[in-house]
Amino acid sequence: MTRRLAPSVLNADLAQLADQVRLVEEAADWIHLDLMDGHFVPNLTFGPPVVAALRPYTDHYLDCHLMVTDPEALLPALAEAGAGGVTMHVEALDDPVRALRAAAGLGMAPGLALRPGTPLQAVLPHLDAVDLVLPMTVEPGFGGQAFDDGVLPKIAAARDAIRRAGRPVALQVDGGVNAATLPRCLDAGADVFVVGTAIFGADDPAAAAKAFRALLDREEG
Repeated sequence: MTRRLAPSVLNADLAQLADQVRLVEEAADWIHLDLMDGHFVPNLTFGPPVVAALRPYTDHYLDCHLMVTDPEALLPALAEAGAGGVTMHVEALDDPVRALRAAAGLGMAPGLALRPGTPLQAVLPHLDAVDLVLPMTVEPGFGGQAFDDGVLPKIAAARDAIRRAGRPVALQVDGGVNAATLPRCLDAGADVFVVGTAIFGADDPAAAAKAFRALLDREEG
């Protein structure tokens, strides 16, 4: 099981976005971008134009988390912008099968996210069509929230379901992930770790990212 670090630029200095990404590239596997529309979640961040603006400055996989009311509407623009993967909230999809097929048809890896209160059963019927499952460990919409330990059993159940499915589906965690909570996520079976505040809120984001990289490598070894 490959363990991947995905620093989240939600907490970065967006006025210096390319430079901020360069600080963490050496330690990162993916770069995580949170797209919020002010409707599905209260916060408003950025959309496909920012993804497109960042694309020339990094070769890293751009992992886009769509916290928006109509994720399907953004898929063509995100594909053109150079997104590598798009994780859509199952709560926002009228037809998850159609949305997943649309993302894959545009050359992006499709994923499904679910809020802490949404049962895992909402995504299990789609394990044959996703490349990533994201059980949120905070309520989506804001960085800096405390990790919800109550989601750990859902992460473990998702790992069991993925094993039974027999497909290489990534299991991501996002929300309150830091040096204290990451090992608990590892124990539950997660393999992609979105870290925002604990990296970009640190005095030295490059050093913080390298510390997380060392933690993952040590646990993997």
